Amino acid sequence: MKRCKKAPLATPQLISLGFAAVIFGGALLLMLPISSRQGVVTPFIDALFTATSATCVTGLTTVNTAEHWTTFGQFIILIMIETGGLGFMSLPVFFFMIAKKKINLRTRMLLKDSLNLEQMNGGVNLMRYILLTSVIIQGLGALALSFSFIPRYGWAKGSWFSIFHSVSSFCNAGFDLLGDSLAGDQQDIWLLFVVMILIIAGGLGFLVWYDIMQYRQRKRLSIHSKIALIMTGSLLLLGTLGFYLTEHNGESLVVGNWLQRLFNTMFMAVTPRTAGYYSVNYFEMSHAGLILTIVLMYIGGTSGSTAGGLKTTTFGVLLIQMKSILKGRNQAEFSGRTIPAGAIFRALTLFFITLSLCIFATMILSVTEKIPDVDGLGLEYIVFEVVSAFGTVGLTMGLTPELSMVGKVIIIALMFIGRVGIMTVLFSLIAKARQQEQHFKYPEESVLIG
Repeated sequence: MKRCKKAPLATPQLISLGFAAVIFGGALLLMLPISSRQGVVTPFIDALFTATSATCVTGLTTVNTAEHWTTFGQFIILIMIETGGLGFMSLPVFFFMIAKKKINLRTRMLLKDSLNLEQMNGGVNLMRYILLTSVIIQGLGALALSFSFIPRYGWAKGSWFSIFHSVSSFCNAGFDLLGDSLAGDQQDIWLLFVVMILIIAGGLGFLVWYDIMQYRQRKRLSIHSKIALIMTGSLLLLGTLGFYLTEHNGESLVVGNWLQRLFNTMFMAVTPRTAGYYSVNYFEMSHAGLILTIVLMYIGGTSGSTAGGLKTTTFGVLLIQMKSILKGRNQAEFSGRTIPAGAIFRALTLFFITLSLCIFATMILSVTEKIPDVDGLGLEYIVFEVVSAFGTVGLTMGLTPELSMVGKVIIIALMFIGRVGIMTVLFSLIAKARQQEQHFKYPEESVLIG
């Protein structure tokens, strides 16, 4: 009797398991006494939470990164941030490059799906470009940050701080070694400027940067890059104007000169793009400012970047479709091109599922977690945390360190789904159903809409 061969894992399953393996491996290392400044074993749930937050480049922590972890523990966190930011497939490609071995077909297929490419050709070269570009940008970022950190902490500690915060900023992770993010550096314009540039560079997307670098030869940008650039610029501009209107007379901004206030206002518009660094106290922000922050966190960065969230391109496609409908057109058109119906359906599905996920998580946490008894504080205390976790942002109003066991599990799940992708996670669970092709079509019947 022949034994049945076990079906190979589908690509979404491999991607999900790849991220999960990095997370659990990192959690075990963080549990070691050598990782803790107290020299004791860190509880598994806190190590798992930190490992998930680092690998999913979020920044939410149940323990203070600067106070709890040793340099060894911080180094493990840094490796997970880099791996999660560039994608776990960066590791095998890196080792193949070092060993000068040919990458097999299975790895190329996995690389194609992990980078959201439409075709397999060029995936390896693109991954090499991503690795090289990331090293250059993060190296330049560390050099720029050293002008702020080395005079303050000395060569050894200042250099380590420069490298760590450059990687964390570029990967949109939000982990810091300062203890209170950049709240104590509101008047350091250079530091805020460098961190903003690194955040934008990482959140814009590797495909967009590749497209920009190829512009001189091709003389055109792809629709993806055009939408990403327009949406990124628009959100940054509107966010800056919005925060100026809501916070310029508030208690959250530093009392300084006009240039310092301008840079902190710009920073508030940049960091919700899944970065997680903060220079202001969100507990003191106005309700209008909190709503604007939540919206920016939900939209997130660009597809194919180190950022999370719904993604700017997804949101842009929805806006284009809405504009087409209002103009009475059946097709979504932009820059002389028609966006495929499949992309529209996928964007609508992502919007509905992610919004439902955030609402469901908020309902659970509103039961398991306690809202502080402070005047004017309500459900936004929980909604802020939920959207921050899903968007892999890392901003918090103070709920994370106070989470219950159930709350920690919920936030861990949100961070994982936000980084790996809701569609990837769902397809990994229903891979068999996805493989079944439908060769028939039911009769059409109209439904009243609106």
